[in-house]
Amino acid sequence: MIGKKVILRVRMSSGEAHYAGDLVNGSHILDFWGDVGTELAIRLHGDESLFVGYENVRFTAPVYAGDYMEYHGWIEKKGNTSFTCKFEAYKYITLSRDPDLAISAADVLEEPVLCGEATGTLVVKKEFQRGVQDPAFK
Repeated sequence: MIGKKVILRVRMSSGEAHYAGDLVNGSHILDFWGDVGTELAIRLHGDESLFVGYENVRFTAPVYAGDYMEYHGWIEKKGNTSFTCKFEAYKYITLSRDPDLAISAADVLEEPVLCGEATGTLVVKKEFQRGVQDPAFK
């Protein structure tokens, strides 16, 4: 790992539910990984970067409206203009969805559940690189 891990915490809203049962479309995970990648680029080069693409995207558990998520990312390798990141998405709180409980009941999960993982490549052109902005990335 180069630098440090970046973690973004977000609650999935009902507006993000796309399928029956308040299931959230997996593309929302990619959106948040994009934000994590952008933060990594800013810390590394002082520029938001351009996302080239993802590889080996896997969705490993369902995500629902009301779930509290953590989106993790870190840089695995860097070149002159590109860098490769690893991403993970974890659910750590979920609505209970128990008919015997209030509709607002929620459960803190004993262990976070891995909901997705991927590799991504980002690019910052040389002329846009301003040097390492976060000393942890030197």
